[in-house]
Amino acid sequence: MEPPRHEVPTPPEALLSRYNVSGPRYTSYPTAPEWRKEFGPEHLLERLARAGTREPTEPLSLYVHLPFCRSLCWYCGCNVVVSKDRSAADQYIDHLVMELDLVVERLGARRTLSQIHWGGGTPTFLDERQLERLWTALTRHFRVAPDAEVAIEVHPAVTTPGQLTLLRGLGFNRVSMGLQDFDPRVQQATNRLQTPEETRALLEHARLLGFKGVNFDLIYGLPHQDAEGWARTLETVLAMRPDRLAVYSFAFMPDVLKHQRRMPAEAIPGGRTKLELFRAAYAAFVDAGYRPIGMDHFAVPEDELARAQAERRLGRNFQGYTVQAATDVVALGSTGISDVDGAYAQNVRPLPRYYERVSQGRLATERGLALSADDQRRRAVITRLMCNFWVDLGADAPDYFAPELERLRAFEDDGLVTRTGTQLELTPLGRLFVRNVAMVFDAYLAGAERPRFSRTV
Repeated sequence: MEPPRHEVPTPPEALLSRYNVSGPRYTSYPTAPEWRKEFGPEHLLERLARAGTREPTEPLSLYVHLPFCRSLCWYCGCNVVVSKDRSAADQYIDHLVMELDLVVERLGARRTLSQIHWGGGTPTFLDERQLERLWTALTRHFRVAPDAEVAIEVHPAVTTPGQLTLLRGLGFNRVSMGLQDFDPRVQQATNRLQTPEETRALLEHARLLGFKGVNFDLIYGLPHQDAEGWARTLETVLAMRPDRLAVYSFAFMPDVLKHQRRMPAEAIPGGRTKLELFRAAYAAFVDAGYRPIGMDHFAVPEDELARAQAERRLGRNFQGYTVQAATDVVALGSTGISDVDGAYAQNVRPLPRYYERVSQGRLATERGLALSADDQRRRAVITRLMCNFWVDLGADAPDYFAPELERLRAFEDDGLVTRTGTQLELTPLGRLFVRNVAMVFDAYLAGAERPRFSRTV
């Protein structure tokens, strides 16, 4: 068998050991451990009002968190509520509508959406009546831009063709399917059961309906994953050829996520073995014609994400990589995270507390952070590195980022980064360690008590 034409460089063992450390994924900067309970509902109301003073035509992004799942996947790090009773979602939708009324009151005339994302949990836990009810409530207040990205996360084993048909009719145009691994042994160990046949059937129906940008999510580093079984999963996935692929590194944190203790820890690959799983996925996908996007995504060449990265204009927010990132993200639901007017705000997690807050006519904000000018500058640097593997630090970088540039010398010596004036670019080897490079610009990591994060490789 011929070797793949495209490969991720193999880091020397010493390099892998040095850089495979605990570090943030940088879905936000500053990261969530830095957010404070002192930032409450009144602070978010103020930020929403200020966001509402912008031009009415300036678009927003909207995230809706739907936490319900029929069963718990044992690897999961999301906020979920396990239930067999779909009627439980009715009370939740009642309160989403109440929260929506509070939010739009402050936004004034600014009601255009360029991005909508329903995540979970499993949003298709909701039946067709509930899905339509929620969409109707949202579109009663907001106008969806003609070119808006309207996405939903689905589990192929629980999503029906009827639900997908309804969603497309409502206006959804993107769908992300979680599959993780098709190996039966891995599925049993993680309690995530679905067949390739179910997945293919839903994919084909989505294509028939006209969904674009259909995405598959995979995870590497799960229990019992090995080269042979992973190769079979990759082959099966490539035969279906989704528009986009995401290959996430499994974060094993049983001290924080106690349900992960149900999985056999001794069967979880790590270090070099885990890295080889990612290298195999990278080689298989790029060899099949996909373009690598950001840290762990791939897209067909004609996809807008691939075009955006080639032009160094790819963006990223809590919903993932996008070309439709708005200046403000409004989030609804338990644990929903808004990013509005230079501040993060996260809702409470337990449903009883969420219901209590909203039914009292209050926002459910539990914690947040108002970003300083320095935070915002560093966030821009980190985001560009994570999206485009390149950044121009600005004319004053030699002074402003003097300590960071000094620390980067070691990365240059190791062949991970090249510098041209004030521009930084990661090498092919350096892309494996993009989180480590981003950490150089994180002003919060020098504290005495570093929060726990997953491993960077």
